[in-house]
Amino acid sequence: MFSFQVIIDNFPVLLWAARNTLLISVLGCLEGLILGAVICAAALSARPGLRRAAAIYVSFFRGVPLLIQLLVAYYLLPVIGLNVPALVAAVLTVGLCAAAYLSEVLRGSLNAIPKGQAEAALAIGMSPRNIWIRILLPQALKIGLPSIVNELILLVKASSLVTVVGIVEITRMSQSVAAATYRPLEIYLAAAFIYLAINLVIAQAGRALERRLTL
Repeated sequence: MFSFQVIIDNFPVLLWAARNTLLISVLGCLEGLILGAVICAAALSARPGLRRAAAIYVSFFRGVPLLIQLLVAYYLLPVIGLNVPALVAAVLTVGLCAAAYLSEVLRGSLNAIPKGQAEAALAIGMSPRNIWIRILLPQALKIGLPSIVNELILLVKASSLVTVVGIVEITRMSQSVAAATYRPLEIYLAAAFIYLAINLVIAQAGRALERRLTL
């Protein structure tokens, strides 16, 4: 028989595990935004070599499953002398993958900005770097905000894959608790509720930020 008491009793440990889910998702998204802006700049560069490098990066990280990327990073880093904790390796890998998608979001947003703005800035003597940082990038972030929020929600759900490198997040903890209590239905429903609550909060925060930026 379905028991709410099982959910109530085990909810605290699932919430504890949600810390890693949030940590990996938020830090991965921030890393992805920073690196994605650099890749976007390379993709729009006048130098063919930079454009080619950006295209290869995006193709690789969009073409290889995140699960494989996590496993490669986890086993590759010690080989090249970087003995970092599994959590750090997971955040780095999730961020590298997110950067490929976010760079395309920013590239699409930049295409929506009238080219006359950059040309006018050049005419008054602004450097390309200042034009990028002070004019183009803020507008691209604003235009691409819904897609960036969507990417963060996808990262929250994709973070369950980091269990393959031994990190205890919501899904891994759910599996452990379900095995210990023999009540998988209640435990996985509780995990689903936590994922849903996190993503609803992110979506609402994104809409609030969007409204604020349009004022």
